[in-house]
Amino acid sequence: MTSEKKYWFPAKRYGWGWGLPGTWRGWLVLAAYVALVIASVVIFPPTEAPAEFVLGNCAFAAAFVAACWLTGAPPRWRWGDKDRE
Repeated sequence: MTSEKKYWFPAKRYGWGWGLPGTWRGWLVLAAYVALVIASVVIFPPTEAPAEFVLGNCAFAAAFVAACWLTGAPPRWRWGDKDRE
């Protein structure tokens, strides 16, 4: 049995960053982010409250990136099969 850490957000095969969630917790975080963005359209319509809409979505995006950074694979540039760990 291995004690390999299961990342909520595994690294992408090519490029920098994370791919789709790898655990149910990651999917829950992604679903919450999407729900918050959709709710912001209803609560702060972009045509009526553009500043609140943009600030809210920036805060949601920052929180989502923080969750990916804390629970995901360490970010770095990857080159696919040539860059296997």
